[in-house]
Amino acid sequence: MGIIKKVLRWMRFTVFYLMSCLFSIIYPLKSNKVCFLSDVRSVMGGNLKCVYDYLEDKDYERVIEFKADRRVNRSFKDKIKLVYNLATSHYIILDDFSNSITFMYVRKGQEIVQLWHGPGAFKKFGWSRANNGEDIGSIHRGYKKYTLATVSGQGIKWCYAEAFSISENKIKATGFPRTDSFFNQKYIEETKQDFYDKYPDLKNKKIILFAPTYRGTKVKDASYDFSKIDFKSLYDELHEEYVFIIKWHPALYNNIKMGEVKTPDFADYGDFYRDFSEYRDINDLLIICDCLITDYSSVIFDYVLLNKPIVYFTYDLEEYTGYGGRGLYFDFDEYVYGKVAKNCKELISDIKSNELMKDKRKIFYEKFMGECDGQATIKTCECIFGK
Repeated sequence: MGIIKKVLRWMRFTVFYLMSCLFSIIYPLKSNKVCFLSDVRSVMGGNLKCVYDYLEDKDYERVIEFKADRRVNRSFKDKIKLVYNLATSHYIILDDFSNSITFMYVRKGQEIVQLWHGPGAFKKFGWSRANNGEDIGSIHRGYKKYTLATVSGQGIKWCYAEAFSISENKIKATGFPRTDSFFNQKYIEETKQDFYDKYPDLKNKKIILFAPTYRGTKVKDASYDFSKIDFKSLYDELHEEYVFIIKWHPALYNNIKMGEVKTPDFADYGDFYRDFSEYRDINDLLIICDCLITDYSSVIFDYVLLNKPIVYFTYDLEEYTGYGGRGLYFDFDEYVYGKVAKNCKELISDIKSNELMKDKRKIFYEKFMGECDGQATIKTCECIFGK
């Protein structure tokens, strides 16, 4: 079966590549055309939206090539359109990897720009994972085709150069466009108002946001060990003062929707547990929450800009970070600017402590997020398109 899959993949690669070459011969490259590409989103958002909106009143042709999940196949008609748009766009902008980049023929003068979907540099990805002894199979070859990648701070350029297997001079620290909203007080107030207009019953509750990353070697295997959380104890200790909203990682949530992963039954806990995985933008949830619980998720980088308590729930720290596991770019202690809980009893205590570690928070910001200053969209776009 493995051989058959490899043959089919090779055939798809060959057909896509030949079509890409053909279209590159037939159609001219449009110097002002920008293709926004994603295999993991159905609507515009995040860094892509910031760049897309920036170009709105400028002389650029913008096209969107999205699909909601990597496992969803485009129709034949949509594939033809995709190949055409990739072949004729001067700029191709991504915020995650796309197999189309692996398969396409890159024309002279084309810019393939990776904005990435998470700031900072936390768990290893791409070619970095191969250096940690982890059995991950094949690594996305499209990484090496990037002509530019932007990051949130100067001190982490080397991490992305290693992950993408490209020269460090192709990595530019311009900040993360989507974090500009955290410096906009009007946006913050409007976000809170909109949220409480929609969920008025949460206005008098403190909000805990639970946003862990997934477990599993590959995205298609994404899961989480729910048995590590005592949901009854959390409810008993916190439900009078707090509400607990959950934002599962998109890869895990896709498997939940497809029936591949079964979540706990929250029927006995009233409205204490709320699943907000469908909520449009996690940054808005970071704005309205009073405390964040996460683990090895890059959400810690966005969240540092908001100066609120965070708790790291890392029941599997040694397994996750050790040799043969996912691995981190820096020692875990360098990522910590809040309490660390290994079990549910510690988790409850740490939530109640409501502690801010201001000194650690400052060091963390300067190391990982130093270019996020409210002007990241402008800096990023000028880096891509010039002034």
